[in-house]
Amino acid sequence: MQLVVARIGRAHGIKGEVTVEVRTDEPELRLAPGAVLTTDPASIGPLTIETGRVHSGRLLLRFEGVRDRNAAEALRNTLLIADVDPDETPEEDDEYYDHQLMDLDVVLTDGTQVGRITEISHLPSQDLFIVERPDGTELMIPFVEEIVTDIDLEQQRAVIDPPPGLIDDRAEIASARDAEDDGDAGDAGGARKTGDAS
Repeated sequence: MQLVVARIGRAHGIKGEVTVEVRTDEPELRLAPGAVLTTDPASIGPLTIETGRVHSGRLLLRFEGVRDRNAAEALRNTLLIADVDPDETPEEDDEYYDHQLMDLDVVLTDGTQVGRITEISHLPSQDLFIVERPDGTELMIPFVEEIVTDIDLEQQRAVIDPPPGLIDDRAEIASARDAEDDGDAGDAGGARKTGDAS
């Protein structure tokens, strides 16, 4: 199985390094020196990682054969793709790869059908399930322990216990003041990682 693990950004310095937008929870595994990655567009790759380092909070990579700024800049916006065993699982029990979560049925704790996961959105504070309902509308479900109570890969379902108003479109706010108060509540916390972005 092929998974997108990073997107190449701008060149850094004059010796062929590039910044990368990491799209995996395991960069130390997927983006390690010696890793050979296919690319999109395919004509640019495969690329072999020669060195990697973190600079000012960003991962910088250098690829074999890329020795100057012009060659590095030519790689900009290229997607890096890793071959992953579809049966491989993350080390932590509460972590999942995106491909494991895609297309899971989303149900309430009483078994009521909510929809199907069509996308996982990775945000700085937490991950979100994008869930398509039977009527074609979409919901965003935070992937936090307080809401997503169980992931059952054998049954191909995610069980959720949503707070009032999260999935009920008929929830009404009593006044504008209440709406402002609700906006200060913050997120639910306890975000769990979801692994490689696909």
